[in-house]
Amino acid sequence: MYENLKNNTADAGIRAEGLGKRFGDFTALEDLDLVVPQGSVLGLLGHNGAGKTTTIRILTTLSSPTSGSATVAGYDVVREGAQVRKRIGVAGQSATVDGLLSGKANLEMVGRLYGMPKKDASARADELLERLGLSDVADKLVKEYSGGMRRRADLAATLVASPPVLFLDEPTTGLDPASRNELWDVLREQVAEGVTLLLTTQYLEEADRLADEIVVLDHGRVAAAGSPEELKQRVGGDRIEVSLAEAADAGPAATALAGFAENEVTSDPGNGLVTAPVRSGTRLVEVVRALDSAGIDVTDVHRRDATLDDVFLSITGKTGDSDNTKVEA
Repeated sequence: MYENLKNNTADAGIRAEGLGKRFGDFTALEDLDLVVPQGSVLGLLGHNGAGKTTTIRILTTLSSPTSGSATVAGYDVVREGAQVRKRIGVAGQSATVDGLLSGKANLEMVGRLYGMPKKDASARADELLERLGLSDVADKLVKEYSGGMRRRADLAATLVASPPVLFLDEPTTGLDPASRNELWDVLREQVAEGVTLLLTTQYLEEADRLADEIVVLDHGRVAAAGSPEELKQRVGGDRIEVSLAEAADAGPAATALAGFAENEVTSDPGNGLVTAPVRSGTRLVEVVRALDSAGIDVTDVHRRDATLDDVFLSITGKTGDSDNTKVEA
């Protein structure tokens, strides 16, 4: 089976047409269309209850759709579920490695379950443990690992058999920045070799840097779709972001910025931030003068490009910043 998997990437994409899922009177997912070509990355974003986890469960054969159809690696997720499962790697939000086995033994076990020869499984385990910074603890029981180490071991297990399609649900949650960057490099290498990746993430920066296309789900339906750059262009160009000394000044600051704004001014009193999409030609000094005239004490005023945070906020109304915005299934 292992040799067949290595060579079966001719139709390794993900396709969905009119995909839907209902639970009684509740619609978790409605009329979802997806096309993820081989060797590309789709970032699936959405707030809590938006339908991301439902989508992944259907595409990985853990749940059956109530409408529509989908194929993964060329196989129908309902009629040919066993074939789909042979060709996918899945990492959920919680690590699933066996705490009573060592890190290397976990990876070797996964390799053997995929039909890899023992020698190949051992070599692949060593390769991934080195790549993900776990070589020093390869022979330790996983129950002795830190949370971040367990997460990396779980991700390594997903990659053991080099499946042509990967589903990663918030893969870097709990990782420090260095480990996150290392994982990004590993994923880029996989995609460059033809692997298809569907990624959900709570870090919008991650989606921006990894995804070729992004789909934003809102209440079970597609609210926006396109490349990261296309989505950022839709919500406008430059932003003025003001950091306030006092959170209570969020309302007055938004009023002061409204005269320069091209669209709605947004405020995040909890973090003391007010953000405005500004008209072309707006000078930063004019903004500072307006804030000063309104008697607003600020700690910082700066101009920046639109980000996926701005896209997400404009679509869903959820606030946050690029490294802390929580967009869960």
